[in-house]
Amino acid sequence: MTAAVTGPVLSGAEDQRLDESGPAVAEAAASPSPSPTATPVATPLAAPAAVDICANPAVSAALAAGDDEGAMTAAGGAAVFRDAVAGGRAPCVALDDPSHDWVIVNKLRPFSPVDWEPASLALPSGVQSLEGGRLRPEAATGLSAMAAAAVAEGAGEIALDSGYRSYATQQTNYGDGGPSVEASVARPGYSEHQSGLAADVVACSGGCGTLDDLAASPQGAWIAANAWRYGWIVRYESGKTDVTGYIPEPWHLRYVGTQLAAAYHAGGWHSLEEFFGLSAAPDYAG
Repeated sequence: MTAAVTGPVLSGAEDQRLDESGPAVAEAAASPSPSPTATPVATPLAAPAAVDICANPAVSAALAAGDDEGAMTAAGGAAVFRDAVAGGRAPCVALDDPSHDWVIVNKLRPFSPVDWEPASLALPSGVQSLEGGRLRPEAATGLSAMAAAAVAEGAGEIALDSGYRSYATQQTNYGDGGPSVEASVARPGYSEHQSGLAADVVACSGGCGTLDDLAASPQGAWIAANAWRYGWIVRYESGKTDVTGYIPEPWHLRYVGTQLAAAYHAGGWHSLEEFFGLSAAPDYAG
């Protein structure tokens, strides 16, 4: 591995007003020393009970069909979905299921089975793939759209340096490992690249630069500001090594789908662990 939310709307009781033509007026006229009419006191408002999104048949049906975007729409949107998951109110949502775009893989959350493989992979259309890397179809579509927009908006060309990596390939990349290696290379079975939802990208202008060149390029600045529009986030940000376990990698993008990426961006989040209320994963358990 070479690196939003409105509160509940409270509805209150309407102000109660005395009817001037009713009994209160007659009683006041008969009394020589009427008491001042009391000012109505607003009834305290109670927040609605938190909702288990899994009790919604439409959410369950979308999950069963493998429709991640549909499940979030049925839940009331990605922000509602995220709140339910982070708040422990979504028992039907498995963050360790790699078949879903929201899967969380980190140093404490390996794949199960450890050598899991995506059902299908595709080359992103209209994007150079320098190592022949492929992605899950939805991620490939998102990368194609993002790369086309970067060119159209004047940032320049983006190429895919590395996409899906199998368990065996990651074994080779990891080599003998050790603390210095593990700051930037995941152990086999713990790499986001194995999900088919991670992409290391580079900037191209004439030729293509290295991963380290991306951050200082127009493409790197554009990606940091706009990747979320196409379902991607920068996974390993500066200042979050103690949460993610990896040094900053502005080139390492992670596909989470357009709805979740928009909620992530709107909420000002900087790690998927914090976004979903998970424990930090700075190092392996053993």
